[in-house]
Amino acid sequence: MSGRGKKAAPKPTAKTSRSTRAGVTFPVGRIQRMLKKGHYAERVGTGAGVYLAAVLEYLCAEILELAGNAARDNKKQRIAPRHILLAVKNDDELNNLLAGVTISEGGVIPNIQATLLPKKTKGPKDDALLAFYPPPKYNCLSIYRPSPVMCAVL
Repeated sequence: MSGRGKKAAPKPTAKTSRSTRAGVTFPVGRIQRMLKKGHYAERVGTGAGVYLAAVLEYLCAEILELAGNAARDNKKQRIAPRHILLAVKNDDELNNLLAGVTISEGGVIPNIQATLLPKKTKGPKDDALLAFYPPPKYNCLSIYRPSPVMCAVL
């Protein structure tokens, strides 16, 4: 106590950032400052930075999860720009959101049109196999050695 009937001055506590108070990883103060300096609006509310930080964090987490799955599918431990591109282009909502975005070093989406694929035809290889292994000439109910009682000759 300091003086008569007065309470002691509270001890100074460590300052907590707005990111910590909001429970997000992205920097709320920096995003708030960029919103103000960008002249997007005449006035910017205090909750706008928190909301935008949360949205950006969610989008990054979503893209990184899908890119990690793409990297694991390609048996890689590290996420490359190619994996991010594959993740974005294979997801309908992210593809619509990032339709006009070019990802550097991402490559292209693998796509071969059906008309360009070779047609399946019987080649000489198939005829040679049929010469050595002709199809059976009987319709048999038994999967083992055919007997004359169970089989009918075609």
